[in-house]
Amino acid sequence: MPNGKRRSLNLVPTVLAFFTASIALADETDSSAREFRIETFKPEMNELVSNDAELELLGDRYGLTEGPLWMDDGQGGFLLFTDLISDAIFKWTPAEGNSVFLDDAGYSGDDINNAGFQAMRGRMRVILIGPNGLTLDPQGRLVWCAMPDRRVMRLEKDGTRTVVAEKYNGKRFSGPNDLVYRSDGTLYFTDSIFGLRGAESQQESPYREIPYNGVFMVKNGDVTLLVKDAELGGDPNGVALSPDERYLYVSADYNRIMRYELKKDGTLGEGKVFIDGETSDGMKVDQRGNVYTTAVWEGEVRVTSPEGHRLGVIYLPRVDTEPRVQICATNVAFGDADSKGLYITACEHVYRLQMKVPGVRPVSDQRS
Repeated sequence: MPNGKRRSLNLVPTVLAFFTASIALADETDSSAREFRIETFKPEMNELVSNDAELELLGDRYGLTEGPLWMDDGQGGFLLFTDLISDAIFKWTPAEGNSVFLDDAGYSGDDINNAGFQAMRGRMRVILIGPNGLTLDPQGRLVWCAMPDRRVMRLEKDGTRTVVAEKYNGKRFSGPNDLVYRSDGTLYFTDSIFGLRGAESQQESPYREIPYNGVFMVKNGDVTLLVKDAELGGDPNGVALSPDERYLYVSADYNRIMRYELKKDGTLGEGKVFIDGETSDGMKVDQRGNVYTTAVWEGEVRVTSPEGHRLGVIYLPRVDTEPRVQICATNVAFGDADSKGLYITACEHVYRLQMKVPGVRPVSDQRS
C-alpha cells in the first residue's frame, strides 16, 4: 500500500532526454480516425468472435495502461490492470467501475530522478514510472513486474509485498516487463531496458548492471537466464505459454514472435520464428491455442492459429481530435466467469470484447 513518502521531482536534468527518440509508444501511433471493426482472414475467426460484436469501453483518461488480469472474488470478479505513468494498479468491477487497487507498484522509492523510462504518449513527454505485467502464481497470489524498481514482486494475502526476483548473478535487472507461470510453479519473465532512466534510445544507461536483455526463469527460488536478446533476435517483451505448456511464446524487438519448446526442467528447447516482420507487444492464448498479439502503434489485436496462420484482426477505434487521444494496444487478457471476455489495455483506454471461445487464464485460476 502507499508508504506516504513525498517524492522529489527535479526534472531539469532530464528535459532534453524527453525530446530524444523513443521506441516506447512514440508519436509513430497513427492519429487518423478509424471506427472499431473486426476483419476476418480465415473462417476460424468467425468461431472465435462475432463480426457484429460490440467493443465496450470500461474506462479512459488513464496514462498508459498495461498488464490486464482477471481476478475471481466469489462476487462476480474484477479486472486489474497497470498504469505505466500513474504508478498504480487499477481495479475495475462491473458494479463499481474504476478504483485504485495498489499504489507505488512500479517505483516505490522517494526520488524519481533516476528511475523510469523517458517516452512519449501522444504529444506528451512522460516518464514510465509504473508497473507492467501482472499474473497469478499457483497459490493465487498477485505477482507483477515492478519495472522501475527493477524487480518482480508478489502481493501476500496480508497485503505485504515480497521480492520474487531482482538480481541475476548478483546484478540488478534493468526492468522486468511481462511474466507467466507454468502450472508447476516455474516463473518465466522478460527483462527490458524500460526500468532505466537515460536509456531512451536503447543505448547503455549508467545504471545498467546486466549488459543485455533476456528471458529468465525462476524455479525453486533460483534465477536462470534462458536466452539473451542477441540470440532471441531482439529485445524481449511479451511472453505467454501454450495451453498444454509445451511452448513458450516471446515477442522480440517489436518485430517478431519466437516459439520455444519447453523441456521438462523448464528450460528452453528448440526455438523457431512463429510470426515475423510485424510489431508485437503483449500476448495471450485461447484454449484452442490461438495466439492473440497486440500491435501497439497500429492499435490492433491480431489472432494467429497455433500453426502460424493469421485468422483475423481486431481494429481498435481511433479519433483525430486535439489534444491528441492515443488509443493503442499494449496487452490483452481473458476474464469473466466463462473466460470469454477479452480485456484490452489501450494506452488511455481499457476495453472489453465478448468472445465465443474461452481463453487461457493463470494456472491458479483456469476455467474449462
